[in-house]
This record gives sequence, C-alpha cells and structure tokens, in this order.
Amino acid sequence: MTEQQSSSGPDLTQGVAVTALDGGKLLGHVGKQPVLLVRADTGIFAIDALCSHYHGPLVDGLVEGNTIRCPWHHACFDLRSGEAIRAPALSALSCWKVDQRDGRVFVESKLDKQSQARPARPDEPGRILIIGGGAAGFAAAEMLRRRDYQGSIVMLSADTAAPVDRPNLSKDYLAGSAPEDWMPLRSDKYYSKANIGLRLQAEVTSIDIVAQHAITAAGDKIAYDRLLLATGAEPVRLTIPGADQSNVHTLRTLDDSRAIIAAAKGARCAVVIGASFIGLEVAASLRARDIEVHVVAPGRRPMERVLGPEMGDFVRTLHEEHGVIFHLEDTVTAIESSKVRLKSGAMVEADFVVAGIGVRPRLALAEQAGLAIDDGVVVNAYLETSEPGIYAAGDIARWPDPHSGRSIRVEHWVVAQRQGQFAALNMLGLQEKFDAVPFFWSQHYDVPINYVGHAENWDEIVIDGDIKARDCLVQYKRGGRTLATASIYRDLESLEAEVRMERETA
Repeated sequence: MTEQQSSSGPDLTQGVAVTALDGGKLLGHVGKQPVLLVRADTGIFAIDALCSHYHGPLVDGLVEGNTIRCPWHHACFDLRSGEAIRAPALSALSCWKVDQRDGRVFVESKLDKQSQARPARPDEPGRILIIGGGAAGFAAAEMLRRRDYQGSIVMLSADTAAPVDRPNLSKDYLAGSAPEDWMPLRSDKYYSKANIGLRLQAEVTSIDIVAQHAITAAGDKIAYDRLLLATGAEPVRLTIPGADQSNVHTLRTLDDSRAIIAAAKGARCAVVIGASFIGLEVAASLRARDIEVHVVAPGRRPMERVLGPEMGDFVRTLHEEHGVIFHLEDTVTAIESSKVRLKSGAMVEADFVVAGIGVRPRLALAEQAGLAIDDGVVVNAYLETSEPGIYAAGDIARWPDPHSGRSIRVEHWVVAQRQGQFAALNMLGLQEKFDAVPFFWSQHYDVPINYVGHAENWDEIVIDGDIKARDCLVQYKRGGRTLATASIYRDLESLEAEVRMERETA
C-alpha cells in the first residue's frame, strides 16, 4: 500500500461533518490506515477500507442493509462485526469506534473483535470429515472453526499442496506477476493452530455409509458423524495421438501451474486447445511471458456459449490485439513432437500444449456410496445428499436454485466456497438454505469480466453501454426475465444486479 493510498481523504481523528456522509460512504484515514465511514440501516459504521480478498476498494462497493459488498469479486462484510459473510473473502475486517458529537463524526480507535463463541447444540457432531482440499472443502473447515465448532475436523485431499487460490493458477501466478507465497489460502501453521487435520496425497477409495467411515488408498479408516463430499472436478483429457507426451499439460492444481511455468521457460511458442475461460486466461498469461500463442477451438467465437456472440467477438479481438492467433472452427487431431496437426490440415509449431477442453465432476465416491446422481450429486436446499448426514458442495453438487427455478450444477470458485460455508453451518444443524446467486469473474489482460446469475440458454441479450469501449452491462434474458448479467467496468451495477436477483425467485 502506498503512502498516498494510506492517507486518502480526511483525517477521521479530527472529525468530519455528519453531512459529509449524505452519499452513504466516505473514505478517510486514521494514521496511515485507510478507514471507510458508512451510513447504513442502523447507524454510522467505520470499517477497514479495503476488501480482505484482493484489497478491492470498498468505497466503490454497495451498501445493503448492514453489509457492504466489494465491487471487484462480490465479497460481503457485516458492518457491525467486520465478519466476511460471503466468499471469496475469508478474513474479517477491523471495525472502528464511531463517536458523534456536535454534528461531527470522529474515529480514533479499533473496536475489540467480537467472539464467535456459541453454545454447542445437543445433536452437534463430534467428528466431521471433509473429502476434498479445494475451495468448498477449505471454506467448510474454516467456517466450522470460525463458528467455534470444537469437534474433530479431518480434511482428506488428493493434492500435494494445501488449499490454494485456484483462480490465480491461470491468472497472475501463471503470468509471473504473483509470487508463489501468495497462493496458499492459509499458511501451514493455520491448520495446526485451528486443529484441522489436513492430510495431503490422501486418496479416498470408498465410503461405508452404514459404518460411517471412509477408506483411503493406504487402507486407513476415518470415522465421521457428518461427511462433506467436496471432490471437485478433473480436467477432461485429450484422447488424440500424442496426448500422452510430456509437453502436453492440463491446468487444475498448483503442480499443474508449476509445470506450465517450467515449460514456458525457454519456450518460443505454445498451443492452447480450447477457448474456454481457463484456456484464454492461460493464453493471456503466456503472452505476458512473451510466448507465441495459438488457440484452437471448434466454436465460431470464444466463450459464445456462456457470454453470447457480442461478448465473444470482443474477447477474440482483445486477445488478437495482444498477439494471440486463433484457429476457430477447427480441432487438433494429433500432437507430433513439437507440432500439432489440425483437422483443417494445418500444422502449428508448439514447444508445449495446454489443453483446456473442460472438466468433469468427480462422482466415483458418491456413486459407490449409492447417493442420488444426476450429472452431479443431488442435494437439497441445505446441501444434504440423499443420505442423511452426508453433504456435497462445489463442482459436484446439483442443487435446487430458487432464482432459475431449476436444479443446477455450477463449476465456479466462489460458488464452491459459499456452498462449503453453508454446508458447514448445516452440518452443525443450523438449517441455512443455500440461495446465493452464482458469481464468477474472469481476467483477460487488463479487462475483468464479472458474471452474476446463471443462464444456460436465453432468448434475448440486452446490452447497456459499449462492449468495445469496455464499458457495458449485458443482460441474458428468457421470457423477459433476467437470468444473468455480465459486465465490464460496471462494478456497482453488477452488485446491484446481484441484489435484484437475490430478491427474485422463479
């Protein structure tokens, strides 16, 4: 944080007129600490001015009730306690004491942190087992301890690394602008201090729902009273000739990203197969490393299925302006040493290849356990599966979405985190319905795309603003009803769209 940022706005220790808050928010500082004054439903509050996720400026966010939402990635904080009540933020913000006298507002000191201690419920489980070390699994474990759960938590992860900030694997970390020590969601010490039994490289082979234990590949049996399945998804693998070569990569884990970074060192050119969000974020990151990038995909436009033709054309032009070469309406038929062969007959040089052709949910454990499956693990509004006491969250969960009126499964990082948090509360018996509006963001060079809602198909696209000018709000409608909204540099309007969707049900 720069000195200029630290001392923005008035010195709140000297007081400001109450009328200065007529706009609802005022950015100031206490010493070098940026502090945000907020007029909310029940009074005036002072809170840290930067989101605890990626330090988004909360002064540009949205006040809703006694909460404030971050404009960048839609984290939400309670103004009274500072608690991060919606992912992707996990850490609370400091709250500051507000004094009002003689028509002025003064802020001088932080309030003491409020304890989250609560009485244990009579039916509270003694042992909670989480299978999966991704967004949903970590968020569940963190929320359990945040809510002062005193029982045993064991998290079994097949990964080699502790839970990481997965969106950054294809963004800043891959581009070389974020160091590796930014990647862990929490330090190694956190797990021991929080008494979370994180076991890495622990593959679970089966679940005995009668005996209530999971069995690992090493033969260990881990008992549970409540179980959360958060096994996530795995990349779809290429089946073409040459796909098993060492220079062919997918991207899902920290190890995968490290391998691509290693391949990029000394490389001159690469082929990305697939024009998905992940594929194009990889393309942008490799261009940041000055590597020639070719993108091969069968569709007419990048990301048209999710964002529509207008946004798809914009994304293609944006990448072409940065030197990406597209081979659309084409496919790779073979990988031959340092070249790839296309169905069109073209040959493209490639020192390495990254395949981003989609993911599939890891459902084997749920199927083996006899849980209800429908292109995902079927859960109710509380994220409980067909087997009482077993919950599912993240990429594998198919839940009844009150906003679309359909059961949906969404492969988004923030959705997985929020589901993990709700599953944690419900494993404690709190019966909190999961009704969050889906959200994701994608970054392409200096252009962020935010997306709220879920539109598998639509009959109308309404564009407010100018997509080419990177200033737009794009609504995806069916039957006149807005199902989803994408935006570029319309952060406040994106938050307002989210709130509207929260208030509406199908």
